[in-house]
Amino acid sequence: MTDVDAAAAVLRALDARAWSIAAAESLTGGRVTATLVDVPGASAHVRGGIVAYATDLKARVLGVDPDVLAERGPVDGEVALAMAGGVRRVLGADVGLATTGVAGPDPQDGKPVGTVHIAVVTPETAVTAELALSGTRDEIRTASVRKVLELALDVL
Repeated sequence: MTDVDAAAAVLRALDARAWSIAAAESLTGGRVTATLVDVPGASAHVRGGIVAYATDLKARVLGVDPDVLAERGPVDGEVALAMAGGVRRVLGADVGLATTGVAGPDPQDGKPVGTVHIAVVTPETAVTAELALSGTRDEIRTASVRKVLELALDVL
Protein backbone atom coordinates (compact mmCIF):
# COMPACT_ATOMS: atom_id res chain seq x y z
CA MET A 1 0.00 0.00 0.00
CA THR A 2 1.43 3.39 -0.99
CA ASP A 3 1.18 6.45 1.23
CA VAL A 4 -1.51 7.93 -1.00
CA ASP A 5 -3.45 4.62 -0.92
CA ALA A 6 -3.26 4.67 2.87
CA ALA A 7 -4.40 8.30 2.93
CA ALA A 8 -7.32 7.49 0.61
CA ALA A 9 -8.34 4.60 2.87
CA VAL A 10 -8.21 6.88 5.92
CA LEU A 11 -10.38 9.45 4.14
CA ARG A 12 -12.91 6.77 3.18
CA ALA A 13 -13.05 5.64 6.82
CA LEU A 14 -13.56 9.25 7.91
CA ASP A 15 -16.31 9.64 5.32
CA ALA A 16 -18.15 6.63 6.75
CA ARG A 17 -18.23 8.38 10.14
CA ALA A 18 -18.62 11.95 8.86
CA TRP A 19 -15.45 12.86 10.77
CA SER A 20 -12.69 15.37 10.09
CA ILE A 21 -8.94 15.03 10.60
CA ALA A 22 -5.94 17.21 11.43
CA ALA A 23 -2.24 16.48 11.88
CA ALA A 24 0.39 17.76 14.30
CA GLU A 25 3.79 17.11 12.81
CA SER A 26 7.35 17.44 13.96
CA LEU A 27 9.85 15.25 12.09
CA THR A 28 7.50 14.81 9.10
CA GLY A 29 7.34 18.57 8.56
CA GLY A 30 3.92 18.64 6.91
CA ARG A 31 4.19 15.44 4.88
CA VAL A 32 1.24 13.76 6.63
CA THR A 33 -1.05 16.66 5.78
CA ALA A 34 0.37 16.89 2.26
CA THR A 35 -0.21 13.16 1.71
CA LEU A 36 -3.82 13.45 2.86
CA VAL A 37 -4.51 16.43 0.59
CA ASP A 38 -2.94 14.62 -2.36
CA VAL A 39 -6.16 12.58 -2.43
CA PRO A 40 -8.92 14.16 -4.54
CA GLY A 41 -11.83 15.19 -2.33
CA ALA A 42 -9.66 15.49 0.80
CA SER A 43 -11.15 18.90 1.55
CA ALA A 44 -14.32 17.17 2.75
CA HIS A 45 -12.41 15.84 5.79
CA VAL A 46 -8.99 17.47 6.20
CA ARG A 47 -9.10 20.46 8.56
CA GLY A 48 -5.39 21.23 8.33
CA GLY A 49 -2.07 20.63 9.95
CA ILE A 50 0.37 22.24 12.33
CA VAL A 51 4.10 21.77 11.93
CA ALA A 52 5.49 22.17 15.44
CA TYR A 53 9.12 21.38 14.70
CA ALA A 54 10.49 23.47 17.57
CA THR A 55 9.90 22.06 21.05
CA ASP A 56 8.48 25.31 22.44
CA LEU A 57 5.74 25.26 19.77
CA LYS A 58 4.61 21.84 20.96
CA ALA A 59 3.77 23.49 24.30
CA ARG A 60 2.66 26.93 23.14
CA VAL A 61 0.57 25.97 20.10
CA LEU A 62 -0.49 22.38 20.79
CA GLY A 63 -0.76 22.51 24.57
CA VAL A 64 1.81 19.82 25.40
CA ASP A 65 2.67 20.07 29.11
CA PRO A 66 5.99 21.97 29.38
CA ASP A 67 6.98 19.83 32.39
CA VAL A 68 6.60 16.66 30.31
CA LEU A 69 8.69 18.20 27.55
CA ALA A 70 11.36 19.23 30.06
CA GLU A 71 11.39 15.82 31.75
CA ARG A 72 11.09 13.49 28.75
CA GLY A 73 11.99 15.61 25.75
CA PRO A 74 9.94 15.99 22.59
CA VAL A 75 10.49 12.43 21.34
CA ASP A 76 8.06 10.61 23.61
CA GLY A 77 4.75 8.75 23.42
CA GLU A 78 3.00 11.03 25.91
CA VAL A 79 4.14 14.03 23.88
CA ALA A 80 2.78 12.46 20.68
CA LEU A 81 -0.59 11.84 22.36
CA ALA A 82 -0.72 15.42 23.63
CA MET A 83 0.17 16.72 20.18
CA ALA A 84 -2.62 14.69 18.57
CA GLY A 85 -5.12 15.84 21.18
CA GLY A 86 -3.92 19.41 20.85
CA VAL A 87 -4.31 19.54 17.09
CA ARG A 88 -7.84 18.13 17.43
CA ARG A 89 -8.69 20.95 19.80
CA VAL A 90 -6.90 23.79 17.99
CA LEU A 91 -8.17 22.90 14.51
CA GLY A 92 -11.59 21.58 15.54
CA ALA A 93 -11.12 18.09 14.11
CA ASP A 94 -12.61 14.78 15.16
CA VAL A 95 -9.34 12.91 14.64
CA GLY A 96 -5.86 14.12 15.48
CA LEU A 97 -2.66 12.54 14.19
CA ALA A 98 0.83 13.27 15.49
CA THR A 99 4.42 12.46 14.60
CA THR A 100 7.53 13.24 16.65
CA GLY A 101 10.93 11.64 16.44
CA VAL A 102 14.54 11.65 15.34
CA ALA A 103 15.09 11.45 11.59
CA GLY A 104 18.80 12.13 11.79
CA PRO A 105 21.48 12.53 10.89
CA ASP A 106 22.35 12.76 14.61
CA PRO A 107 20.75 11.43 17.82
CA GLN A 108 18.62 13.91 19.77
CA ASP A 109 18.24 14.15 23.55
CA GLY A 110 19.79 10.71 23.95
CA LYS A 111 17.34 9.13 21.49
CA PRO A 112 18.87 7.26 18.56
CA VAL A 113 18.13 8.10 14.95
CA GLY A 114 14.99 6.27 13.85
CA THR A 115 13.16 6.62 17.18
CA VAL A 116 9.68 7.85 16.31
CA HIS A 117 6.45 8.19 18.26
CA ILE A 118 3.13 8.44 16.47
CA ALA A 119 -0.35 8.94 17.88
CA VAL A 120 -3.99 8.98 16.86
CA VAL A 121 -6.69 10.55 19.02
CA THR A 122 -10.41 10.25 18.21
CA PRO A 123 -13.57 10.94 20.22
CA GLU A 124 -13.51 7.24 21.14
CA THR A 125 -9.85 6.37 21.74
CA ALA A 126 -6.26 7.51 21.98
CA VAL A 127 -3.40 5.29 20.80
CA THR A 128 0.31 5.71 20.39
CA ALA A 129 3.09 3.60 18.97
CA GLU A 130 6.85 3.74 19.22
CA LEU A 131 8.77 2.94 16.08
CA ALA A 132 12.41 1.98 15.61
CA LEU A 133 13.01 2.85 11.98
CA SER A 134 16.17 2.62 9.93
CA GLY A 135 17.40 4.18 6.75
CA THR A 136 18.23 7.65 5.55
CA ARG A 137 16.63 10.77 6.99
CA ASP A 138 14.17 10.82 4.07
CA GLU A 139 13.35 7.11 4.45
CA ILE A 140 12.63 7.56 8.18
CA ARG A 141 10.37 10.54 7.51
CA THR A 142 8.55 8.72 4.69
CA ALA A 143 8.05 5.60 6.83
CA SER A 144 6.72 7.78 9.67
CA VAL A 145 4.03 9.18 7.36
CA ARG A 146 2.99 5.70 6.25
CA LYS A 147 2.96 4.32 9.80
CA VAL A 148 0.79 7.11 11.25
CA LEU A 149 -1.69 6.71 8.38
CA GLU A 150 -1.75 2.93 8.93
CA LEU A 151 -2.33 3.46 12.66
CA ALA A 152 -5.18 5.85 11.87
CA LEU A 153 -6.68 3.29 9.53
CA ASP A 154 -6.46 0.61 12.23
CA VAL A 155 -8.18 2.92 14.73
CA LEU A 156 -10.89 4.00 12.32
